[in-house]
Amino acid sequence: MPELVEGFAVGHWTDLRACTGCTVILPPDGAVAAAEVRGGGPGTRESELLEPAASVDGVDAVLLTGGSAYGLAAADGVASWLGDQGRGYVTAAGRVPLVSAAVVFDLALGDSAARPGPAEGHKACVASAREIERGSLGVGTGCTVGKLLGPEGWCRGGLGFASRSLVDGTTVQAIAAVNAFGDVLGEEGSIIAGARRKDTFPGTVELLREGVSHRRALREATTLVCVLTDATLDKRQAWLVARSASAGTARAVSPVATALDGDMTFCLASGERVADTLAVAAVAAETVAEAVRDGVRTATALPGCPAPAAGAS
Repeated sequence: MPELVEGFAVGHWTDLRACTGCTVILPPDGAVAAAEVRGGGPGTRESELLEPAASVDGVDAVLLTGGSAYGLAAADGVASWLGDQGRGYVTAAGRVPLVSAAVVFDLALGDSAARPGPAEGHKACVASAREIERGSLGVGTGCTVGKLLGPEGWCRGGLGFASRSLVDGTTVQAIAAVNAFGDVLGEEGSIIAGARRKDTFPGTVELLREGVSHRRALREATTLVCVLTDATLDKRQAWLVARSASAGTARAVSPVATALDGDMTFCLASGERVADTLAVAAVAAETVAEAVRDGVRTATALPGCPAPAAGAS
C-alpha cells in the first residue's frame, strides 16, 4: 500500500453491508489547513476555519464521511479521540480539538438508516496509519458516479490516492472521495466511469444537451479532495493551492462543481520543506486528477452498480 507523506495518518471505518463509511486524515501538529468549496450543495462542519481570514492556521483533523448531513456527527467521535490524545487548540480551559468535515451523499445505495456517527469516527481514528488503502472503503464505500439517469445508470465510485514529487523533493499527495454527479474522464478524455445507458457511457454533458432531466440526481453528488504536502505554506498559500487543485477535479470529472455537487478541496501542509508555492499548486492539480481516476479504478462492483472495468468507454 502507498504511504502518506511523513507526519500524516489516515484511518477508515467501513460498513460494507450498509454501503457507508468515513475516513479521517490526521495532520502533524502545526500543519496549516485551508479549503475551498466549489460545488453548490456542500455539507460541512468547521469549514470557516479553513478560510484565509480565519484566526487559526490549521485544524487537528479532516473528516470525509458518508451519511450526508447525518454523517457530520462522526466528527464528534474524531474530536473525542483527539482530546484523549491531548491534541487540540489551546484555550484557558484546556485544549479543544478542531475537526473540519465534509460529507458525501450515499444514503440511496445501501441502508439509508445506517450512518457514521461518533463511535464510527472514533474507530476511524483508532485505525489510522501512514499507509492508505483505496477503493470501496471508508468514505468511498457508498460512492457512485454518473447520477443523471438515476440508480439504474450509476457506476461505482470510491476513494482514490495519488502522489507526486517535485524535483527538490517536496511531496504533493491527494486523497479523493469520488461521488460525482458527472462522469469521470481518463487521461485522454474518454469516459472511464459515468452515467450508463445499455452498458455504454453516452456522456452526461451530451445527455443534458439533449434535454435529459436531472431531477433524479438532486443533491446526491460530491467529489471531496484533500491535498497533503510537506511544503511550507502560510494560510493564504494553502488556500491558493486548494483553489488550484480544484482544477484537477475539473480535468477528471465532467460536468464538475454543479449545483447538485458538494465539491470541496482541502489542503494540509506540514511545513517541512521550503518550496515554490506555484509549483506545488500546479502539481497538486495533476495529482488530484490522478487520485480521482484512482478512486473509480480501484472501486468494487455491487449488484446493479458495476465498477468501471465492467462498463464501456
